[in-house]
Amino acid sequence: MLSAEQVTVRYGRGRQRITAVAGASLALAPGQRLGLTGPSGSGKSTLAQVLALLRAPDGGRVRLDGQVVTGAGLGVPRQLRRRVQLVWQSPRAAVDPRLRLDRVVREPLIAHGEPPEAHSRLLAEVTEAVGLTRELLTRYPHEVSDGQLQRAALARALVLRPQYLICDEPTAMLDVSTQASLLAALADRQQAGGAGILLITHDRVLADHWCDEVRDIRDLSLRAQPGPVRV
Repeated sequence: MLSAEQVTVRYGRGRQRITAVAGASLALAPGQRLGLTGPSGSGKSTLAQVLALLRAPDGGRVRLDGQVVTGAGLGVPRQLRRRVQLVWQSPRAAVDPRLRLDRVVREPLIAHGEPPEAHSRLLAEVTEAVGLTRELLTRYPHEVSDGQLQRAALARALVLRPQYLICDEPTAMLDVSTQASLLAALADRQQAGGAGILLITHDRVLADHWCDEVRDIRDLSLRAQPGPVRV
């Protein structure tokens, strides 16, 4: 189980400080498809980063399979970080434009010390699953479409076989047919590995159709204060 327990996140200082997430609680079980909806600025992406262990909350805690996680990013033990992966909303902001797609997908394997002899097998497994051809893997991000780049970003998130996958608006920039194809790839990988998936989206119809359960972020907590637009 991956859970946020009474998580609060604030930005800024002094009078300019705002509350992005106030006391939110949410739990994602292995094998579950959980949808999270809400308007822009309601804190969905901030909560996604907390659950992905990339940002430490200002209050509350994150628990991963019974263990309270302290710190964030590289401050979290490697064996915990690899269990949770994040697919960012904008693939062009999330990948290094200087790297070919095959290196983009390999990055987590290198960072987590996977033996080089395992790279080719794992790379082939995930790229085939998301529909990336060998020819596309030789290209740079500026040489592929948004949909193709999002497939590479998804493959990068899947290559470590995470137990929990946080998807922050993964289909927002894609046409309808590409959305369907990407979600089908996600469903196939979930069936193969049993990962829990949190799908964050503005599209309530999509969430209702694809997810087992859907929550609105505004129902997860009480706001500590009104404020300007939140991240």
